[in-house]
Amino acid sequence: MSEQYDIDSPASIARREAGLAVLAAIDGDAGQAVIDSLGEISPALAHHVAAWGFGEVYARPGLDPRSRQLVTLGVLTALGGAEPQLRVHINAALNVGITRDEIVEAFLHTVPYAGFPRAINATLVARDVFAERENA
Repeated sequence: MSEQYDIDSPASIARREAGLAVLAAIDGDAGQAVIDSLGEISPALAHHVAAWGFGEVYARPGLDPRSRQLVTLGVLTALGGAEPQLRVHINAALNVGITRDEIVEAFLHTVPYAGFPRAINATLVARDVFAERENA
């Protein structure tokens, strides 16, 4: 297997570790839990989420973590059907300083672009995340 596809090559491990560090700074233990659960069934997918998604894309200059999370909330809302990922990113948004009111406003802002059902679903996920954090 070429090194490019070997997720356990030294270069791949270094990329994954860099991505996991970015992920931990945003999501804390929740991000690692997602990677671990993916790794049980698809170690390559877990690797690429960490190494590429967070180590290369999320860590790029140009947008701060707060801005990246607002974009992510809007995209996941517009996609629909991504409520488990939305749950993780609502927590991440709160972790990087986005307020509850800003999250709710971001979901309201998606209505003209993605429709009421998707905005409602996202808002209900936010309600659950807010309650979980209050009860933690």
